[in-house]
Amino acid sequence: MNQQVQNKNEFIKLLQSTERDDVDYVIEDIERLGFFDAPASSRFHLNYDGGLCEHSLNVCKVALRLRDQMIDMKPELEALLPKDSVIVASLLHDVCKADIYKPTVKKVKNEFGVLVDQPGYDVDYKNFPLGHGEKSVIVILRCGFDLTDDEIMAIRWHMNAWDLPFQSPELKNCINTARDKCPLCGLIQAADTLAANLIERNDEKL
Repeated sequence: MNQQVQNKNEFIKLLQSTERDDVDYVIEDIERLGFFDAPASSRFHLNYDGGLCEHSLNVCKVALRLRDQMIDMKPELEALLPKDSVIVASLLHDVCKADIYKPTVKKVKNEFGVLVDQPGYDVDYKNFPLGHGEKSVIVILRCGFDLTDDEIMAIRWHMNAWDLPFQSPELKNCINTARDKCPLCGLIQAADTLAANLIERNDEKL
């Protein structure tokens, strides 16, 4: 069994562990969108087939560890960070990317400065051009999967200041309010950042 298949099986097992209604519907729908085969990015972290599922697993594992540590330091957070919500929000935060990457061949310079063909990805938003976090929320809800208000906020605002709407004073206020109101927002933001910048760091490119 290759790593991509193992990651897919682990993802499904984790999501099913929440015992949420209609969990199998969301799994079927995101698989049809290409979630388990998609890269996590076009040229940054985990830009290869299956990278999106791998990234989502990394975010989930980091989020669950952070949850345990935060509860150990501040026990009252346990009620505000249900384990099933952490799993749902972290595993599904980037389903918006499932259908945007298209395989292509790019020209890149090799170690001798010569342009050579290299497989890569282009980004194509035409299927459902609705942004990032908000698209993830809508795709999940369209699957018939019920999200709590906290899960919606955590998925919608997981990009934090990297989200373009952060430039809007009104939406910046929404992001800050959501983070203050919903500890799950801060947890998913932190886990996503740590996974992408530390766990998925490619030292070979440095």
